[in-house]
Amino acid sequence: MTAFRVDPAFDPGSVVVCDWPLCQVRLQDDVRFPWLILIPRRDGLREIDDLSPADRAVLMEEVVRAGEVVRMLGEAAQRPVHKLNVAALGNVTAQLHVHVVGRRHDDGLWPDPVWGRGTAAPYGPQALQAAVSRIRLSRGG
Repeated sequence: MTAFRVDPAFDPGSVVVCDWPLCQVRLQDDVRFPWLILIPRRDGLREIDDLSPADRAVLMEEVVRAGEVVRMLGEAAQRPVHKLNVAALGNVTAQLHVHVVGRRHDDGLWPDPVWGRGTAAPYGPQALQAAVSRIRLSRGG
């Protein structure tokens, strides 16, 4: 069996936060949006239907859990989330991953999608560490 590896394309724009039962949880380094990426820790996955039925059920629970964390991040930043966007695109990075993004009506890109739009605004070292710590200490982390 081949060891699980994350596509290196994830490294420049996100940071590893923790592992949940199925997924590696990453925080997108873009302060404009509370945004988690879930990457199932299984080798060679491209599509959701590549997961076993049991793993698909776990993935759905982890997506819901990620939504709770994204809402918490929005509240912590005094920017409550109005809508959760959940997507498994894979057009740029084929490895199966799911984005869970908190959106606000005044977020600058509303109502358009966030993928590939605008310039990311990195957290900065202290804010990034604070966000990672909040995620790890939350029910979701």
